[in-house]
Amino acid sequence: MATDVLAAVRAIPDPEIPVITIEGLGILRSLTLDDAAGQVHVVITPTYSGCPAMRAIEDSIARVCRAHGLSARVTTQLSPAWTTDWIDEDSREALRRFGIAPPGPAGSTGVTGSGGPVSVTLGTRPIGSPAAEVTDRHTPACPRCGSERTSVLSQFGSTACKALRRCDDCGDPFDEFKAL
Repeated sequence: MATDVLAAVRAIPDPEIPVITIEGLGILRSLTLDDAAGQVHVVITPTYSGCPAMRAIEDSIARVCRAHGLSARVTTQLSPAWTTDWIDEDSREALRRFGIAPPGPAGSTGVTGSGGPVSVTLGTRPIGSPAAEVTDRHTPACPRCGSERTSVLSQFGSTACKALRRCDDCGDPFDEFKAL
């Protein structure tokens, strides 16, 4: 029973991108079973502050634990902050198959010298530091045809963690999971 409930929690899908699990996304930080208390303790880290999926994830964890006759204690851990580098390779491939370009390395945002952990760029002009400069950033390949010739249509996609791009070869639009 213990391994069943732990496996079931690990397999909970992300509510916004159901082809990947909370474990594969890297937000599941720890998972322990307290047999004596009949409780599963789960530590999760949000992908970003105010992520609307966190409540749904907590509810899913509680539902899975109840189905196994256990209660859940969910703790949100904010530090260290989540990064797209925590997404495992299987989940990156699942994103690609689903039509979403997986993120490049977290340091591939294209802005250097910003002096902070998160840089803000509007258009091609970095905000926040006069010393910042735009460098070549990771350009995701089209998840449909594999071309690396893609263009940004909008920095704001279907969710806050995605941008909208278009393939310059096949012409298809696709989401890009933003690197953080």
